[in-house]
Amino acid sequence: MKINILHAGYCTAPEHIAIHGGRWRTIHFPAMFALFRHPKFGAMLFDTGYSYRFFDETKKLPKRFYRWMTPVTLHEEDLVVNQLLTFDLRPKDITHVFISHFHADHIASLPDLSWSRFVYLPNAFSGFSHPSTRSGRTSSLEDLKHAFLRGLIPSDFDSRSQEVDINKSILLSEKYAPFKTGYDLLGDKSLIGVELPGHAHGQMGIFARDENDKVFFSVADAAWLKQSIVENRPPHKVANFLFPDLEAYRKTLKDLQTYYLTHPDTHVVPSHCEETILQFSVGATRPVQP
Repeated sequence: MKINILHAGYCTAPEHIAIHGGRWRTIHFPAMFALFRHPKFGAMLFDTGYSYRFFDETKKLPKRFYRWMTPVTLHEEDLVVNQLLTFDLRPKDITHVFISHFHADHIASLPDLSWSRFVYLPNAFSGFSHPSTRSGRTSSLEDLKHAFLRGLIPSDFDSRSQEVDINKSILLSEKYAPFKTGYDLLGDKSLIGVELPGHAHGQMGIFARDENDKVFFSVADAAWLKQSIVENRPPHKVANFLFPDLEAYRKTLKDLQTYYLTHPDTHVVPSHCEETILQFSVGATRPVQP
């Protein structure tokens, strides 16, 4: 399987918020996604990054607060549909999109992928499935609290959704330790999903192995920066209110550090780490540009 780590736009935020003890400077947080090209299942994505729909959905209050809190930069060439062309692919060629969680910077291009099957853990979307019976403004505020923009969900999402069957977990071998259970997402053990709780409900990471036998572990937002994993340094405590389960977040981060230290040959890929995207900024992968 061929694996490419890409990004579709970036936002900016203070480093000291993203990692405890960080510097008082603004840094880039690329909205990364992965392209898997499987010999049997074809081209697939893990997340999608930003699209122009993010700006459309955050034009008005209260959702405009999302744009103010995390200012986004997105170039035309960074759009998923344009990056696919680099690989001689079209949106119709993407058979599956594996969704780590439903924050807007991970799902903004779903409407562009109208032939894909959407795969995710059940509790990642269950809380968003139906608009609140409360007023529209109250519902929007509740969505905003969870970084969810309802307008990014395709109208036929339900018919193309494939929830991971959590009753069919598999026991993982010691090579995945400390992660003990996972999900065989394609049935051939080429993509192994694991739960990474804490940052968002139902957050999923993916283990994948490329054609050179190199293992990639995409960990979504279980950590924003690779340095956080290496040193087990969580974000500043002001970010705690963003996490639905702080205790689970801290355990997940500790597990990631343990995995990283005991598997030095694995590419551990947080979804918003500029250091990591620069590592893969060769060929079609573009570095983050202002």
